[in-house]
Amino acid sequence: MKNSLLIAKLFWQTTFKSKIVFALLAVFIGLVVYAAYTSYISYIKQNEIRSTYQKKARESWEANPDKHPHRMAHFGSFAFRIKHPLSMFDNGLDNFTGNAVYLEAHKQNTVNFSEASFSTGLLRFGEVTLSMLLQIILPLILFFLGFASIAQQKENGTLKILLTQGASFKQLIIGNILGLLGIGFLFLLPIFIVSIIVLTAQQNTIANAATTLRFTTIALSYFLYTTIICSIAICVSATSNTNKAALLKLLALWLLLTIVLPKTIQAIGTYIHPAPSKIEFETDVEEALLKQGDSHNPNDPHYKALKDSVLKANKVDSVQQLNFNYSGFQMKEGERLSAKVYQQELQKLNSIYKKQNQISYTAAFFNPAMAVKNLAIGFSSTDFEAYQQFMQQAEAYRYSLAQTMNELQIKHISNKKPLPTDKPQILEKSHWTEFPDFTYQHQSFNTIVKQQYSSLLALLFWAVLTSWFIHFSSRKAKAI
Repeated sequence: MKNSLLIAKLFWQTTFKSKIVFALLAVFIGLVVYAAYTSYISYIKQNEIRSTYQKKARESWEANPDKHPHRMAHFGSFAFRIKHPLSMFDNGLDNFTGNAVYLEAHKQNTVNFSEASFSTGLLRFGEVTLSMLLQIILPLILFFLGFASIAQQKENGTLKILLTQGASFKQLIIGNILGLLGIGFLFLLPIFIVSIIVLTAQQNTIANAATTLRFTTIALSYFLYTTIICSIAICVSATSNTNKAALLKLLALWLLLTIVLPKTIQAIGTYIHPAPSKIEFETDVEEALLKQGDSHNPNDPHYKALKDSVLKANKVDSVQQLNFNYSGFQMKEGERLSAKVYQQELQKLNSIYKKQNQISYTAAFFNPAMAVKNLAIGFSSTDFEAYQQFMQQAEAYRYSLAQTMNELQIKHISNKKPLPTDKPQILEKSHWTEFPDFTYQHQSFNTIVKQQYSSLLALLFWAVLTSWFIHFSSRKAKAI
């Protein structure tokens, strides 16, 4: 280990003789500050907008006068998705998934108002985020700084001198990895310092223990990823005969890991498991709903049979003789059936998306960049699972709202239609002002761990594979 530390020290001294390292570090820090600032401003602005409109939606709901409860069910409300504090670290899918959904009776609307729908196609190329700097830019810098570490010593003959002085190839490789990793820490440190400052500076969301645990997991993942990248750079340099060969190999590997494979895997997933368009999905839902019947049509066969069974069970001849409002009962049954149909169709669609994502999780065992990307967006609550959870919470709230209004109608509204001289059948507004507002709850840490276990295993697999690669390279490497 003593020899390895001496070699690491030599690597540092050699690297910092060039002023280009300081220039790279300065540019990188500038990008970090820019990415952190823009992400923070976007996070604050987006959450302020969403919180404001969530409040306005609630005020509009409570401002309704006394009226029939079923009219309130159709009036509906809105659900807005509040961004997680760590979404500033990695936007993930947030720019492409919606953030607001209109909640109304008998209908499950899609989530709308994504950033991509208001932007140009350039958004597909990505944004400058802290996560992007670590996943794409930092590996390129480390490959650039590490490609000549051992290959150059072969060319100028100093490698043979080091070997004759008692150093082994494994010590040379480990020492250069430690030296390059130390430089990698200089690039990692500003990102984590800025991230902590930004998290602490938040005004709308106080960083709690769960957020700290998430951030720690992300930081450890990128530490391991950086170690893997440094090890690959030095091992390739050790097994290459010239600087040029090592540089070309590492550039090709960088393109493959960060650009080609991620885009290719996405295309493969879409090709193998094609998902229906929005129109096709809505058509399938509508066809399934028509088979269940129309709860607003008293002559519908399904609901006519339901009416007959209710009258028979209560031993009465007409709905006017029932001790509860039959129309509300019918609406409640219709809501239950329509929600069931929609969830079944949505489950089919989500199963396709999960199959597509599973290809990405499997590919992480062939690409460490995809493994750390999955972990970053998972613990930042910007992945598909977080978006799906928002939809589930919004639908649960919508269903509860509709059924609560139906229950009020069943309990408080008479079956007898009012005469022209009678007062309309309405309820006091206090009945719906008591209904709670929608509040989005982020996933727990344990839930995310269960979702991302394959990516965690993939990153650990790459750590083990890197250890083997170091051993393999030390045996294969030659002095000339």
